[in-house]
Amino acid sequence: MIPKLIKIKQNFHGQYIEDIESKISSEIKGSGVKFAKDSNIAIAVGSRGIANIHRIVKATVENLQALGAKPFIVPAMGSHGGATAEGQKEVLEGYGITEEYIGAPIKSSMQVVEIPQDHLCHKVYMDRFASEADGIIVINRIKVHTDFHGKTESGLLKMCVIGLGKHKQALEMHRYGIFGLRELIPIAAKHVLQHSKILLGIGIVENAYDQTAVIKAIRPEVMEEEEVKLLDICRRNMPKLPVDKLDLLIVDEMGKDITGVGIDPNITGRIRIRNEKEPETPDITNIVVTDLTEASHGNALGMGLADFITKRLYDKINFKATYENVLTSTFLERGKMPIVADTDKRAVEYALRTCGPIILESSRVIRIKNTLHLGEIYVSQCVYEEIKDLDYIEVIGEFEEMFNEQGQLKDFKLEMH
Repeated sequence: MIPKLIKIKQNFHGQYIEDIESKISSEIKGSGVKFAKDSNIAIAVGSRGIANIHRIVKATVENLQALGAKPFIVPAMGSHGGATAEGQKEVLEGYGITEEYIGAPIKSSMQVVEIPQDHLCHKVYMDRFASEADGIIVINRIKVHTDFHGKTESGLLKMCVIGLGKHKQALEMHRYGIFGLRELIPIAAKHVLQHSKILLGIGIVENAYDQTAVIKAIRPEVMEEEEVKLLDICRRNMPKLPVDKLDLLIVDEMGKDITGVGIDPNITGRIRIRNEKEPETPDITNIVVTDLTEASHGNALGMGLADFITKRLYDKINFKATYENVLTSTFLERGKMPIVADTDKRAVEYALRTCGPIILESSRVIRIKNTLHLGEIYVSQCVYEEIKDLDYIEVIGEFEEMFNEQGQLKDFKLEMH
């Protein structure tokens, strides 16, 4: 017997910026950076599903044009988009960043130039179009990394290195594994900032509801110290599951637009990197993932973090793109194939069947839309009894069956998104 679930709301801190365009304008003007008339400015944009990224990019373009500059967009995303120029442009277009919408050209290429290596133990590369520009602006979200934790994690510094260095730089840095990501990228970023034309970084922090909470224009000489501050804001506002122990977590969708590894290890407690210690919490026996987002373009990196997936998800996998991303990262466990079930219901049945000696009616189950949206979730009776009296929990539904007659999960509508 599969337990019924009830929908609840987790009330996180939810301040956000409504007028994105005005904020971008004030930040660029307040930065003090000067843009010469007719100067060609490359705007580096990555492959993550950042809230309002199309508006942020468009506002940046319009502000530069108002100052007399000639901005263009450069995809800054390592091996994503199948590590092809066309694929990376398609990733940006999937986020609404089209030439028609932003009013500026997108120059996508996998060609790079080499920056002087000096004392570094590895080579350093820069996107060819960006290197030929008169200046560069880097736009990225600052957030907790899915592979490691350190002083700086995922943000502007990483994009300066792996994003702008394209596939060739991604291969170069990932050769060093976690050491390369945690220790070498900050050093390499300082090197890139010294030897390139990066004029400004635009750092973004989102709240627990995937809304734009902070936008800050940062000059290169203070980029590292400012990113540390923004990462701390991110950590304080991260969403999480309301309990630390589960028999089953059902994830409706995974994808590159949700997190770099498809399913955020900071939420699931699964890292799956060889020689890296797994987090102590949350402790989840089995994970089911039922679908892959369209914005992933078939890239199912992270499917190895699940125990069961559906045939619907399997049929959407582009194995060439997935394996290129997996091999570039060197974290092979994350690309391994889980057990494939015909329907959502069958996947859940398989998962509960292999949870050990549990009583199905009182099993600890949570269903989430994805690992980015945890404001509204479904919980089983056992979990509900544990959390119902917490001051940030609000019940917004009744206990109901999870599946329709075809064995598919009923629609998960996010009322707050």
